Amino acid sequence: MVFFELFSNAPDIIKVNAGAALFREGEDGTTLYVLTIGTAEVMIGNRVVETLQPGNIIGEMALVDPAPRAASVIAVTDCEFVEVDDKRFNYLVQQTPFFALKVMRVLSERLRTTSAMLPILEDV
Repeated sequence: MVFFELFSNAPDIIKVNAGAALFREGEDGTTLYVLTIGTAEVMIGNRVVETLQPGNIIGEMALVDPAPRAASVIAVTDCEFVEVDDKRFNYLVQQTPFFALKVMRVLSERLRTTSAMLPILEDV
């Protein structure tokens, strides 16, 4: 199954205009999002730490550990995100183990990237 097919009939589409935030660092978070249209930036403080393209997952930590958001996500272009709440997340993990593996890989990659950037981010 192609990753995008998991979200082809997703009912919870969030539209974010260019320049607006999907969410901000420090806000409470309970959902993850999949970018389906557009480009967005992940920011910690005033630094861009990642540029998101369609297919990228963001906010995944909120479903694994519900704590304040660790970063902000700002739309560079008009964007559409599929919102995945706890119920849908659990369903996707049970029905599509590939999805669970994808989320774990994203978490791992972001941890490595952020760890490598720590000296830079301390200056923020």
